[in-house]
Amino acid sequence: MSFSHEVKEELSGNLPKARHCQLAELAALVSFLCKLTIKDGKTYLILDTESTVTLRKYFTLLSKTLSIDKDDKVLSDQQALEVLQTVKFWKEDITKPLQLDVTDGVLLQQTCCKRSFIRGAFLATGSISDPNKAYHMEIVCRTMSQALQLQGVMNSFAVDAKIVERKQHYVVYLKEGSQIVDMLNVMGAHVALMNLENIRILKEMRNSVNRKVNCETANISKTVNAAVRQVEDITLVSEQMGLSSLPEPLQEIAKVRLDHPDMPLKDLGQLLNPPVGKSGVNHRLRRISEIAEKLRK
Repeated sequence: MSFSHEVKEELSGNLPKARHCQLAELAALVSFLCKLTIKDGKTYLILDTESTVTLRKYFTLLSKTLSIDKDDKVLSDQQALEVLQTVKFWKEDITKPLQLDVTDGVLLQQTCCKRSFIRGAFLATGSISDPNKAYHMEIVCRTMSQALQLQGVMNSFAVDAKIVERKQHYVVYLKEGSQIVDMLNVMGAHVALMNLENIRILKEMRNSVNRKVNCETANISKTVNAAVRQVEDITLVSEQMGLSSLPEPLQEIAKVRLDHPDMPLKDLGQLLNPPVGKSGVNHRLRRISEIAEKLRK
């Protein structure tokens, strides 16, 4: 089962207690999924989905809000008109099919109703990527007007939802893990929220470990490369000038470095007499490198 399906399964069982919230969620399902046709003077409202999870929630809301007990995706005539009037999509002067895109703002005045509306929209056309691979949540809209309304409702909960056009549709999406967590909380998918948070924590721990390992590897590589260069410089000076030509402090550090090619500078300094700090060792080795560079030129 995909993570997206797990979220929808949880949301399908989340039924708001207040009727106004139930109507807001029903309005979202009608707006995002239903098709309206008028034929031979009769009105037909058709739910266009194969999702059993979404169908279950749709029929539950019809039963709770309007006492319509039906398991057919097609509502005709009086029942269709009753639904459309209740969720404020019907106008008496209609003579042709109405585009069900923008929901009446009267249904979205309260915060709880906005939560229900987003939940219905996600059940209708939403999806979430596997959080183990990427963070991405989206809801596909029919029109730009519908996308803008949904974006505004989502952003009222302090997220930054964006819109992109894709194949003659408009997609409202979130790409940050923290914002997707917030939206799961808004919709009432608390189990999915905890699962996502656990995945985020594990990913952040792995990333932190990887960063530390990469940093330590880089430091080790840098230290080894520096030691190799120092040994090469000392060898060059020894072959062309002889170490005895160097000042005594440089002779001493050169011999210690040759004897301990892998030892850190701080430890090298402890082998000198008297001991010298890391900066002092680095200064002496740098002087030898300058001499070697002049010999190369």
